Amino acid sequence: MAPPRNRRPGFSRRAQYSLFAGYVVAVAGSLVGAVLLALSTLDPVAFAALRASVAEVSTPLSSGLAGVGRGIGAIPGGIGSYFAVHDQNAALRKQLAAQHALFLRARSLSYENRRLLALLQVRERISEPVVTARLVSSSASSTRRVAVLNAGSWQGVASGQPVRGPEGLIGRVLEAGPNSARVLLLSDPESVVPVRRTRDGVPALATGRGDGLIDVKSVASATTDFAPGDVFVTSGTGGIYPPDVPVARVLRRGRDASIARAFTQADTVDYALVQRAFMPPAPPIPAPAPQPKATATPRPPKKKP
Repeated sequence: MAPPRNRRPGFSRRAQYSLFAGYVVAVAGSLVGAVLLALSTLDPVAFAALRASVAEVSTPLSSGLAGVGRGIGAIPGGIGSYFAVHDQNAALRKQLAAQHALFLRARSLSYENRRLLALLQVRERISEPVVTARLVSSSASSTRRVAVLNAGSWQGVASGQPVRGPEGLIGRVLEAGPNSARVLLLSDPESVVPVRRTRDGVPALATGRGDGLIDVKSVASATTDFAPGDVFVTSGTGGIYPPDVPVARVLRRGRDASIARAFTQADTVDYALVQRAFMPPAPPIPAPAPQPKATATPRPPKKKP
């Protein structure tokens, strides 16, 4: 089919305006080109100044368009990188979780090793320990403060033996079974431990309160003032607890009585050391007084017949 001979835009106003605008732009561009060509030929200095001005105006626009072009061109690569980074982040999170679990395990082992080393040092200082065992549980929700030790009479544990940890005294054995024993903690209301203050030797009694704390009451004849930070150790009186074992530190100021906290908390102790009951040495028997030596009485001389 042959193309129509009539190429006029017809009666469409939009087509006519577009055609007219095209003509105007073409004519204007030709005129501007001719003017610039004449200016560059006739006055090169002015043309150079005009070119510099146009460059100053068009450079930011060109830079912006170039940035937009680069951004559009980088979209596919950014999408690919997003998915790659997402997968990599998931792998790194999984690796970090595994490393965190290993870190917690290592920290737990380090803490346990420190406690065992401290307990070993205590074991070396004391004489004839009975057994080292684990505290498997302790009561913290009732007024009775009792812990369970995973060693009993088959391991040599007996009622009345003192139990201590790396930091200090824990309590004493309340009753012992074949392979387990119940330990009466210092904070139990039935626990009474003779103690003395380290800085001046003032005697006192440490009695449990049932709430995790200890009442320290002076037994000295004179009035005793307790200050926060005063440290009390076992005195050895009574024949159960050996002397100089850390017991508690005073929390509040008081007169003749105060509240203290035990150095060793049963819920934070893994291993405990069972000792034999301490018996204070008997006083020395005084030596008998020397008896005076008997002197022989001279016999009278015999009379001659």
